[in-house]
Amino acid sequence: MIFATGMAILISVFPPQERGKVLGINVAAVYTGLSLGPFLGGLLTQHFTWRSVFLINVPLGLIIISLILWKLKEEWADAKGEKFDFIGSIIYGVSIIAIMYGITLLPAIRSLWLILLGITGISAFVKWESKIENPVFEITLFRTNRVFAFSGLAALINYSATFAVTFLLSLYLQYVKGLSPQGAGLVLISQPIVQAIFSPFAGRVSDRIEPRIVATLGMTLTAIGLFLFTFLDENSPVVFIIARLIVLGFGFALFSSPNTNAIMSSVEKKYYGIASGSVGTMRLLGQMLSMGIATLLFAIYIGGGQITAEYYPAFIKSVKVAFIIFSILCFGGIFASISRGKIRINDTKMTASGKEKPPI
Repeated sequence: MIFATGMAILISVFPPQERGKVLGINVAAVYTGLSLGPFLGGLLTQHFTWRSVFLINVPLGLIIISLILWKLKEEWADAKGEKFDFIGSIIYGVSIIAIMYGITLLPAIRSLWLILLGITGISAFVKWESKIENPVFEITLFRTNRVFAFSGLAALINYSATFAVTFLLSLYLQYVKGLSPQGAGLVLISQPIVQAIFSPFAGRVSDRIEPRIVATLGMTLTAIGLFLFTFLDENSPVVFIIARLIVLGFGFALFSSPNTNAIMSSVEKKYYGIASGSVGTMRLLGQMLSMGIATLLFAIYIGGGQITAEYYPAFIKSVKVAFIIFSILCFGGIFASISRGKIRINDTKMTASGKEKPPI
């Protein structure tokens, strides 16, 4: 609910020429949280057990709810009065759950059946949404809006290639390098700090030049950073790991807010909620696939045992293979990013149908 509405609310109250700047600030806020997360999470885990990581969100959540009720007054509802598509929502929800649960069971045979069931359900969902009057998801956006479709694909690929990096390196730093959870968090904090610093800059740049150019540069840097991690071994200095994380952070900063700017700028105001929800969906599906790849490789190379000293060579092998797969994914994402088309043609903005209209 947060992912589907937060960005749409932001976009609705700022003019198009400031959209990249606002999204950059929003992304910077997200990455500031991610910067604090590994460090504070390690600190809490080390001194107050892992349960405190969940408990700390209760007072924070109550503070946020109070601020929303106090400060957030205006909103829009351009689709007010339309029927809600319960059937489509159920088909979609069941399909996604089947895929997610199936990935958690890999490499068991039954996981393949669940994933196949989920894919079949998604196909049925697409057909259903194409024929009803008020779909829960406007499938035609993918068919008629090249910018929206390829930007969404680029986001899916990017998150699929990057989300498990923190998970893999956290294990590597604690098991192979012998760092404490707090120490590992201090190393991993370097990536989101860079993202938080440069995201507003990338957003402002995407207000002036085509977002696809900035986002493609970011995807390229991310692919380079992932490729550098394929040389990781038990003797890799921590300073080299930090340097590679900085490259990844800078690449992701250049990609994220411009790519989101392209998605939100390619649709009409009526579809802001759907576009914002799509960004969240691509992010979470990508994160799920990224973790699925990592855990599948662990199952193949390590099996069901714990990561003890005797398994370190197999663990490092699985990490290197994961980074090879992620590098290839991100390299393919470069072509998805550059192929999306323009959202600015002779100082005009494109609508969801692909037609041009003057800037507001």
